[in-house]
Amino acid sequence: MKAGLIALIAGYVLSQFYRAFLAVLSPVLASDLGATPEILATASGYWFLAFALMQLPVGAALDRIGPRLTTSGLLAVGAVGAAIFASATGPNAIVYAMVLIGAGCAPVLMAAYFLFARLYPPSAFGTLAGMVIGIGSLGNIAASLPLSAAVDLLGWRGTIWVLAALTLLTALAVLIFVRDPARSQTGHKGSVLDLLRMPALWPIFLMMAACYAPAAGLRGLWAGPYLSDVFDADRAEIGRVTLVMGLAMVAGNFAYGPLERIFGTRKGLIFGGNAIVLACLLTIAAFPETQPMLLLPAIGLFGASFPMVMAHGRAFLPAHLTGRGVTLINLFGIGTTGVMQYATGHLHAALTPAPPNVPYIGIMLAYAGLVALGLTAYLWSKDRTD
Repeated sequence: MKAGLIALIAGYVLSQFYRAFLAVLSPVLASDLGATPEILATASGYWFLAFALMQLPVGAALDRIGPRLTTSGLLAVGAVGAAIFASATGPNAIVYAMVLIGAGCAPVLMAAYFLFARLYPPSAFGTLAGMVIGIGSLGNIAASLPLSAAVDLLGWRGTIWVLAALTLLTALAVLIFVRDPARSQTGHKGSVLDLLRMPALWPIFLMMAACYAPAAGLRGLWAGPYLSDVFDADRAEIGRVTLVMGLAMVAGNFAYGPLERIFGTRKGLIFGGNAIVLACLLTIAAFPETQPMLLLPAIGLFGASFPMVMAHGRAFLPAHLTGRGVTLINLFGIGTTGVMQYATGHLHAALTPAPPNVPYIGIMLAYAGLVALGLTAYLWSKDRTD
């Protein structure tokens, strides 16, 4: 099973790369294909929406047929999407490709979480979940300065062709090495509706909807245009700033698990981290030309609460609905991120005739409003630390 988990983590590295690489590629895609920030925001948003829409069928597939076939089959679809991206002759092809890549990446993290929930003690889930995201965030880092260097060496098309091949090889590795756990023997069938009827989960759903979108949206898309438009940054400088933000996200994912054991609370830890994210977003909105090297990484560091929110929700899930439960929680996080990518793209387009910093003030305020709503709902959650 160790080889299988390594294959799943490799798939998650690719998933993190694909959700973040457009920020660095935005200048070259604009010049080669005429891809505007609004088009790239739409493509990025569709990646997240495709990813989100696949969560419910993926959850049912994990419970019924297991993670091996579910993950390997969809990763192969992602490889096809990457090949379409590499062959794109216009911006619309990028949008279609991102839909396929998003669907292909949908099961990878949840397959690992499914195995953790079925094979390991509940108290270990938060740390293991953070570990996978922390290691997987190497893909986020690869989609910064290393991607910029690869584009200089191979061109953007050659770089994406390499990624398509790696995605297909990872699908084969999952097919070969992942082993499905024994089926739950509770005798209960159940459905997603049973989960939606659990009041304890709703504040967690809403916190998940708010906690992931700002860091994912800024790191994966808006950091590049923001640095380019407001600070006149080139691709190398964008790569450096997004690299630091990516490293901060890795550190945050590894830190939340140990901090839970130190403070003895999930709710307090999640609430405090996201309150700091809210403060950073409001600071950038108030002072958009403030040096971003500190505030963007801070959003990445404190906004890395995704695995801890997942652990909080998993503590309330019945065993026979584990797959559908973790994917439903993930649906709220990824789905909202996709909606926000799409919405902020239109917001950017609507505000673009104004001075360069104005669209980004609007984007930061939009993310700040989302986090404020999530924090308000989360006040009603019940703490549980296994």
